[in-house]
Order: sequence, then C-alpha cells, then structure tokens
Amino acid sequence: MNAPIGRLADSLTLPSPYLLFLGDTTNAAYAKTAMGLADWAGDRCTGEWTIEGCTVSTGLPRLSPAEARAAGARSLVIGVANQGGIIGEAWVAVLVEAMEAGLDIVSGLHTKLTSVPALVEAARRTGRRLIDIRTPPPSIGVGTGRKRTGKRVLTVGTDCALGKKYTALAVHRAFAQRGLDADFRATGQTGIMIAGGGMPMDAVISDFEAGAAEMLSPDAPADHWDVIEGQGSIFNPAYAPVSLGLLHGSQPDVFVVCHDPTRKVILGMESFALPSVEEVIDLTIRLGSRTNPAIRCGGISLNTSAFDAEAAEKLMAAERERLGLPVADPIRGGAAFEALVENILA
Repeated sequence: MNAPIGRLADSLTLPSPYLLFLGDTTNAAYAKTAMGLADWAGDRCTGEWTIEGCTVSTGLPRLSPAEARAAGARSLVIGVANQGGIIGEAWVAVLVEAMEAGLDIVSGLHTKLTSVPALVEAARRTGRRLIDIRTPPPSIGVGTGRKRTGKRVLTVGTDCALGKKYTALAVHRAFAQRGLDADFRATGQTGIMIAGGGMPMDAVISDFEAGAAEMLSPDAPADHWDVIEGQGSIFNPAYAPVSLGLLHGSQPDVFVVCHDPTRKVILGMESFALPSVEEVIDLTIRLGSRTNPAIRCGGISLNTSAFDAEAAEKLMAAERERLGLPVADPIRGGAAFEALVENILA
C-alpha cells in the first residue's frame, strides 16, 4: 500500500508593501520576479530600485530604500531570478543600505541571504530580518504515484521564463470568475510571493521532486481544480529534472503549453535549439501518462508581447489552424482565451 501523502505547512506572510530591487539586470527575462510582483501583486509594491548597469524596469516609481520606507514599504524584495540564483557582489551594499533604512530583505535566490556575512552582520546591527523564500518544507517524501482525487491543470513550456506562471494565474482567475472551486499552486519564488505559499520545486532534492509535487496538490473534492504553475522545461538541459518531477508528481489531467514565438534557442544556452510546440505536447503526454494515463493538452498559451494586436491575432489564428487546439495569449484575454479555458474544463 502506498504511503500517505503529506501536506504543506501554513501560508507564508511577508512584510509588505515591497520595494522591488532589480540589481544590474539587463535581460527582462531575468527580472521575472519583479515583473511578476508588479503585474500580479501591484497593490503590495511601492516602487523599484536598481544599481548602475540595469536596463530593465517594472514601470513602478523609482525610490531609494529610504524613500520607499518613508512611503510605507516594509521590505526590499530581490526581484531578480538569474542563472544559478546568486547574489551579486555589487548588490550587497544596497541590501545593507536597505536594512539601515528600516527594510527587511526578502529573496527567492538559491544563494541564501544568511550565507553572506555582510548581510548577517547588518541584520544583527539593525534588527532587520533576512527572509529566504526558496526553502522547502521538512519531511518531503518520495513520490508514490498514487492517483489522487480532484482535478489538475499544469502549465508546461518550451523553455524557462516565457509565461507559465502568468498563464497559471490567468487560468486560476478565470476559474474563480466562473465560480469554480480552484487553487493556484505556486512552485517558484515569484508565485510563492504572490500566493503566500507553495513549494519551491527547484530547491527540492531531485529524489523528492515528485513527492513535493504530491504535497503541493493533495487529494481534493472531485470538482476541485488545482492550477499548478510549471517550472523550466523537460527539454532544458539544465532544468529538465525539476520539470519532470513536477509533471509526474502533479499528475495533471490537462496541461497547457506555454511558448514565446520569438525565441529560437534555450535561454542562456544558445547552442540548444528551442523545441517545437508539437514536440512538447508529444513528450509531455508520453512522460505524463506514467502517472495519469488520461493526460491531455488543453491548448497553447502564446507570449505575444513582442507583437502588436493585429500581428498577434494573425499568429494565434494561424497556430490554431495548424495545431487544431485553442491558442491564446492570457494577457490579451478575449474570446481566444475564453476558448482555451473552456477546453481545459471540457
């Protein structure tokens, strides 16, 4: 008999409002934490701050740590999700400045705030907190493969940082607007900050990835939907393990493929071509059917942010015709997105 599946602990409460720190980021894809918070938790954000070299912006007011504190901010959130999840050496002085201004520091990076001596000393001196989000709960078991009650939809991608979180949040919002019993299940640092809880899947030891996904989405009533935020891509040479563990452990009934049509190579790994949407559908069904033989593709979420409205609609229409599936941009919404949601629920 399979072992019982554990449950997540209580929700996370962060000191808000936030000052979003973008560091010296030059690629908007690596500023996805700041962008996600600005877009989905804007009421909890007072502004943004950067250092020399930064070329991206959330569009929020530019405030120094002292100015943000005076405006009511209670914490500085590191809004960068760079390769390897490291704290830049050039950032440390600003983080210390923020604590001296009266702000706690929140980070979802792999490098722990508490591993940086200068930050630990400043926190001790100022009485501020260092809050690391990417910390899995204790006692995660290995995956059981046991079929769970309830319904699940998972966002998967052709690559990283192209819309899996935004798609899951948009689908969850659409479910809520329809009066459905649904939960958004966050699996990454930004989603956890938005939702107030979740499972930092890429910080879980690989043997326990599927078990962590089972904890994240436990047994539920038959009509309940868990909308699960995807991570990475099963085609990514660096991050495929977390994507596969999440796929097996979440046992999705439906998945949505997220894709950026302007991207031709894997982000940060330019020697690897991006897989096609068809390849992702095929491999996701073949691998996902191991724990849910009834898995199906509900449609395609296209990130059309690089296109104007007319070009985006033309592209989505062509992809609908080519793939025979609903294709929509959740941020643009409209009838195309409604059709995608209806097909997920079909």
